[in-house]
Amino acid sequence: MTEPLEKRLEKAMAELQAAQEAVARTERELRSASFSVLSSDRAVRATAGPQGELTGIEFLENKYRDMSPQELAASVLEAASAARLKMNRHVMKAMAPFTEPSSNVPELKGFELDWERVFGPEVLREDDEETPRGPATPAWRDALGDEGED
Repeated sequence: MTEPLEKRLEKAMAELQAAQEAVARTERELRSASFSVLSSDRAVRATAGPQGELTGIEFLENKYRDMSPQELAASVLEAASAARLKMNRHVMKAMAPFTEPSSNVPELKGFELDWERVFGPEVLREDDEETPRGPATPAWRDALGDEGED
């Protein structure tokens, strides 16, 4: 026998409210996130902010003094691109649970995002440093019962 409409609506509203709270928590976390990356020659550290913007450049151990302008520029661009990519991947992973359909309320289908169009094709390439996310329940749904453990 199917569940009464009123009960299904109540479940849907509860899940919607939980999702809205989870989105707000995720947005707060993302607003304060940043990632720093060293260039492969370890001469430059670049930091990307929450919107992928470059927020810092450090020239390490005076290595820049022995570099040509082209080498230094390449180091800066490499580190800045890597930091931005790391931030983009973080945003993608943080927002991914909200794109998934609800297991409790089939009418809540989730939504589709074209991450490649938003961040570029490199965001979808494998990254050895990233840990894969399993097919388990979305993290935001697990976290709803653990308020202090975000």
